[in-house]
Amino acid sequence: MNNRKSAQLHKIHRSIAPIVVLPLLISAITGAIYQITDLSGNEAKWLLEVHKGNFGSLKLETIYPFLNALGLLAMLATGSQMLLLIWRNSRQRPDVDR
Repeated sequence: MNNRKSAQLHKIHRSIAPIVVLPLLISAITGAIYQITDLSGNEAKWLLEVHKGNFGSLKLETIYPFLNALGLLAMLATGSQMLLLIWRNSRQRPDVDR
């Protein structure tokens, strides 16, 4: 059962990852660069607009943060479950080297 569950989790995780990686990278990079520019006294409103999800004529400001949050939560949930399965399996198996 653990192998089947692990395979299902891997499949879900692999299918979500390509969808969420670009928006999460954009948010992380633009957020960090905006903070640096803001602290240095420079103003980069365009950077904040991209960070919020406004990409030229494509305005995703109202749903972009929620989609990012849902994607990140899904990755955290599936990744955590896979990690727990690995830990449980390693504890159940007798250590061969001992």
